[in-house]
Amino acid sequence: MKANQQDRRFSLLLKLPMYLWTIMFVFVALLYIIGLSFLSRGERIGITNEVTVSNYARLADPQYLQVMLNSLKLSVLTTLICIVIGYPFGYLMARLKPTVRSIIMLLLIVPFWTNSLIRIYGWRILLMGNGPLNTFLLNLGIISSPLKLLNTDGAVFLGMVYALIPFMILPTFTTVDKLDFSVVEAARDLGASPLRAFFTITVPLTMAGLMAGCVLVFIPSMGLFFLSDLLGGSKSVLAGNLIQNLIKSRDLPMASALSVLLLAVTGGVIALYRKAGGSAGELGLF
Repeated sequence: MKANQQDRRFSLLLKLPMYLWTIMFVFVALLYIIGLSFLSRGERIGITNEVTVSNYARLADPQYLQVMLNSLKLSVLTTLICIVIGYPFGYLMARLKPTVRSIIMLLLIVPFWTNSLIRIYGWRILLMGNGPLNTFLLNLGIISSPLKLLNTDGAVFLGMVYALIPFMILPTFTTVDKLDFSVVEAARDLGASPLRAFFTITVPLTMAGLMAGCVLVFIPSMGLFFLSDLLGGSKSVLAGNLIQNLIKSRDLPMASALSVLLLAVTGGVIALYRKAGGSAGELGLF
């Protein structure tokens, strides 16, 4: 009995730093943001003690609705393209020989060792009017004048896919690598075509990784404001940019209300994922 109590105390002691970290930097911060969203904007310090729900009422303003719709549209498109590219990539990588697979995995992970801002600046240089891409096309005579590639929605979309596609590839690779391919071979022996066996056996059995990838791509794409700043310019305003601009203009309550809305969207996506049978461990979030 004493041994069990000692084990429980030791286990609690080991978990204590995690509990303290979660309480201080997650729950307290979250409660602060929610509380701030119900206050009014002040002239000097940015907030007043006046409690109001007007910040949430302002979310129905067409300006904010349009920004949210644009953000959702971009997030959905980014997720779809990452599925189209990332799922086959992860599937084929799992089927390669271990040596080749390790090399590709290394090439996939190496960019994460570099600051994301530096990598996005690389794309910015590449897409500039006098950048390498336009210069190459001009030298080949394919175009007569530089294309406007930078400061466009297409550039933001390209940057989103580039930054987030590894989060689709890796969960897919993990589930395909664990797949028992004897089940697929059995389907082939029973007369299923390769395509039918893929969509009726492989895809359903690897759906957990695909769903995890969708969540890991969709959620960050709602808040990566620096991508639209660097690649989209002032014309491309997403939810993250709007929150940043509100903070700069000292409208902290409205920025908090918009942040709470994003948290609600994020929570809804994770809830749908869990309801569909997704595991929290596959996300690495809980």
